[in-house]
Amino acid sequence: MAYNNLIAQTNNGIATITINRPKKLNALNMETIQELHEAFKDANKDTQVKVIILTGSGEKAFVAGADISEFADFDEKEGGELAAKGQKLLFDYIEALSTPVIAAVNGFALGGGLELAMACHFRVASINAKMGLPEVSLGVIPGYGGTQRLPQLVGKGRAMEMVMTAGMIDANQALEYGLVNHVTSEDELMALTEKIAGKIMRNSSVAIKAVIKAINANYKDGVDGFKTEIKQFGKCFGTEDFKEGTTAFLEKRKADFPGK
Repeated sequence: MAYNNLIAQTNNGIATITINRPKKLNALNMETIQELHEAFKDANKDTQVKVIILTGSGEKAFVAGADISEFADFDEKEGGELAAKGQKLLFDYIEALSTPVIAAVNGFALGGGLELAMACHFRVASINAKMGLPEVSLGVIPGYGGTQRLPQLVGKGRAMEMVMTAGMIDANQALEYGLVNHVTSEDELMALTEKIAGKIMRNSSVAIKAVIKAINANYKDGVDGFKTEIKQFGKCFGTEDFKEGTTAFLEKRKADFPGK
């Protein structure tokens, strides 16, 4: 599928989705959000794809925020609808995706850009990354899940400070906070992210789908994560991957998971 704002490529089981609006610092407009939904949907349906990497084009920005010009004149109803649609179409969609998604954060990840990175299953950052939720400086709050996911990742106090001050943190501080898993040089960002993706791909894709469901359940109101884990654990026993994994272990050989 051809995109106006993205570059989507698949190589050796890794789908790389690159937001390609460098002149706008890869800012999220409505068209880009829709295209991202379609790109993630297509990658998730491709049985050859085992990991998805999301990044931004150029060295300056992963995503520098939302395209403010699109909603500067919205009223209360339109603002609420904007947040609800965006969360359902993209941010919640990525979080619940059955294929692992890694954000490779290069440069600025601000506002909707940081919210997008936080919706991914985990994050790798280049040393030049700057992250923050500056929405209160515009008289609004994060609307794509930022007030919920940031405290889950860095804790309530740090999240309160980051959002209230509208400030940015650098890559090393993000690593200290637990907002990103790894920090590396700009040149090595994609190589390290792909290396981690390769480690994931050696394991059972069926089991990894179950892991995503079980871990996400811990963060949903009214859902017992332990029960979800028990259910997903039991379901694994009925898969071909479980049979292959246990047989390979007993036979002291490397497993060749069929992904079923």
